[in-house]
Amino acid sequence: MSSRPRQIRQVVLDTETTGINPKEGHKIIEIGCVELINRRLTRNHFHVYLNPDREIDAGAIEVHGITNEFLKDKLRFANVVEDFMDFTRGAELIIHNAPFDVGFLNHELSLLPGETRSVESNSTVFDTLAYARKKHPGARNSLDALCKRYGIDNSHRELHGALLDAEILADVYLLMTGGQSSLLDDADHLAGGEQAIVRLSADRPRLKVIACNDEERQAHEQRLAKIAKVSGNCLWQQLGS
Repeated sequence: MSSRPRQIRQVVLDTETTGINPKEGHKIIEIGCVELINRRLTRNHFHVYLNPDREIDAGAIEVHGITNEFLKDKLRFANVVEDFMDFTRGAELIIHNAPFDVGFLNHELSLLPGETRSVESNSTVFDTLAYARKKHPGARNSLDALCKRYGIDNSHRELHGALLDAEILADVYLLMTGGQSSLLDDADHLAGGEQAIVRLSADRPRLKVIACNDEERQAHEQRLAKIAKVSGNCLWQQLGS
């Protein structure tokens, strides 16, 4: 009896904070996470706003738009920590500039009573900023810059927000590291890293071929040109030449 291929679970994470340095007493005020299973977004997410019991720096409010008044009735980190650790346990965390978010999370964990826990003891971490710097040396690699490079529309993002940034980062990560899994492999990867082979029945009905019209062909060519401009190369254009 064959066993089901192992699922790869990743959690794309972002935080918003009262300032930039936890050693100066700054705290987390928002955590946003979205789940990937075998490189596909699921509908599972984790999202909370937190009362930091301190004032938010004016510069931080300009970035994320979260105010002290808004957070007055929100839970503390201690109230949500178990749910957060359960959601991320055993997953690979995908974080842009991971030392920042992990540093804040570990600081929050260190303030709790009992044995000190850490993000690294609960999950592994993949830093998309470090990866982008290796992949695109000398280029700007902020989340906005990567969205522009990979053709991701983030025009709806007027302010930073942890859940929105996590969703955008998931798109960036998938494109930057090779795209999503094939739609034909049922979201499963074989243990050896090979993709599942799908065999269609020999007696299946012939597939109906629907030709594109001129408008659709033009839109396709424009899309290929955009891909070529962003990546510097488009294999589909080479195949069509």
